[in-house]
Amino acid sequence: MEITGSIVTFHNKLEDIEKVIDSFLSTRLDVKLFVSDNSSDKKIEVLCKDYRIEYIYNGSNLGFGAAHNVAMKKAIERGSTYHVVLNPDIYFNSGVIEELCDYMGKNTDVGLVMPKVLYPDGEIQYLAKFLPTPFNLIFRRFIPVKWILEKMNYKYEMRFTDYNKIMKVPFLSGCFMFLRVEALKKIGLFDEKIFMYLEDVDLSRRIHKEYGTVFYPHVAIYHKYDKSSFKNNKTLRYHTQAAIYYFNKWGWFFDGERTSINRKVSELQNSDSE
Repeated sequence: MEITGSIVTFHNKLEDIEKVIDSFLSTRLDVKLFVSDNSSDKKIEVLCKDYRIEYIYNGSNLGFGAAHNVAMKKAIERGSTYHVVLNPDIYFNSGVIEELCDYMGKNTDVGLVMPKVLYPDGEIQYLAKFLPTPFNLIFRRFIPVKWILEKMNYKYEMRFTDYNKIMKVPFLSGCFMFLRVEALKKIGLFDEKIFMYLEDVDLSRRIHKEYGTVFYPHVAIYHKYDKSSFKNNKTLRYHTQAAIYYFNKWGWFFDGERTSINRKVSELQNSDSE
């Protein structure tokens, strides 16, 4: 059994990339890591000397999903059992990969699992979510009224669960996606028409329709999570374009499948809490 992983880089700080590389390779399991570099130079290659790493220089900025797809296609060709999508701004302790691998081995109906995600100071990040509506994304970005956001996020980000139990979740963050390769072969990879942002929503949704997509809180990773689209006009444009494409693809205010999926997940959570 082999576990592959991929990091997409774009002029990231070398110390950040080194931390996530060390995190993934700190395991007794058979692993292979692909560093898919969208940068205009090859500075990151200096970190890729370990025999378990394959450096891929893309020559241009392919976008997040497309650059991960380059690696995931290699994972499929190799016959890997699992593939882990890793953000360049995460890190974690040894044992995380082993425990998630063990969970997936015991739950063959699960296609995607995400661990608990924490800020570097240990505060939890609420990254297990219902499928978004346009209101979720518009209000979160353009109408920053605190009490409205808190009320909406309490439900949308499933905060009512306290993030302390294993649960099925239709949208799991792309910062760390532990994927069953057989599911990728059946469902497909990231939608390359999305340059950046919401590609994780789209992939989670497609996997959720055929497999379990699970939040697993018994191990945790650390994620810097700087919300760059809130600070940078260029990344805001990418986020807006991705949202328009996503809702054109799946439905804006009238998306019966989204309503059904979210209702079933909500009912499951309510029954579990009784």
